[in-house]
Amino acid sequence: MTSSTPNYDVLLHTDFPGLELFASGKVRDLYRVGNDRLLFVATDRISAFDYVLATGIPQKGRVLTQLSLFWFDFLKDIVPNHLATADVHQYPQELQKYAAQLRGRSMLVVRADMIAIECVVRGYLSGSGWKEYKTSGEVCGIKLPAGLRESDRLPEPIFTPAIKATSGHDENISFEHMVSLAGLELSTQLRDLSIKIYQTAADYAETRGIIIADTKFEFGHAAGRLVLADEVLTPDSSRFWPKDKYQPGGPQDSFDKQYVRDYLEAIKWNKQPPAPALPPEVAARTSEKYVEAYTQMTGHHLPA
Repeated sequence: MTSSTPNYDVLLHTDFPGLELFASGKVRDLYRVGNDRLLFVATDRISAFDYVLATGIPQKGRVLTQLSLFWFDFLKDIVPNHLATADVHQYPQELQKYAAQLRGRSMLVVRADMIAIECVVRGYLSGSGWKEYKTSGEVCGIKLPAGLRESDRLPEPIFTPAIKATSGHDENISFEHMVSLAGLELSTQLRDLSIKIYQTAADYAETRGIIIADTKFEFGHAAGRLVLADEVLTPDSSRFWPKDKYQPGGPQDSFDKQYVRDYLEAIKWNKQPPAPALPPEVAARTSEKYVEAYTQMTGHHLPA
């Protein structure tokens, strides 16, 4: 696997004078373009334990964007999405002067009325689901068989929605709670669609040697229809495990922030601000894992 090349600039903060910043998240900055479009720009910021670190990960924003584009196209017959174009040559004139910075890491999307519920699907028992199962035998109100181990494959994928708590953390909720927030018809539609998308993607990923242990989707309404939005099936929104190293009964190797988390645990960071910087070798190895996830999943090299 080719290491991330040092001649790629690491983008931590966007600055596009003349554009109106619509929102800024841990990784993405969104700009308003006209009345009904948004420019999504994926930076190279990385967060761990709910804090954005001082060091960026080379090519990370490009991987997140290009992998989302791959999945938007792959899933287009199952669910429409909010993508207008990712071809900078087709961007409006006011964006052309920023084309070099935007190429490969941005998308122009139709602005959607977002549904404030994260649609999480789990095919394997890991993360917060494993913690909850250990104490109650359930995940988000769903009773699971006794005796499951960490990282075990579930009998069938389960839908475990989440909302943003006031603290900013994700809070798992039951389907019944979701119904009280979004109504039965929409909740059922989102549950069934999320599981179908997950199963379709997971089946494909296994042919590429990757297990998608779990993932989260975000949906909104645009032009009177339900659309898949934001990022889709990336190492930031999903757990990707190498199929050939899968060994249930504990944590798994993964194509994501594992090296970052391991480093932060090793230096015994107290998980309070300010978040520390990363050594160059940790950032480089993490970059390699992100690029590897794209290459293995798609069968293509990351576009230049």
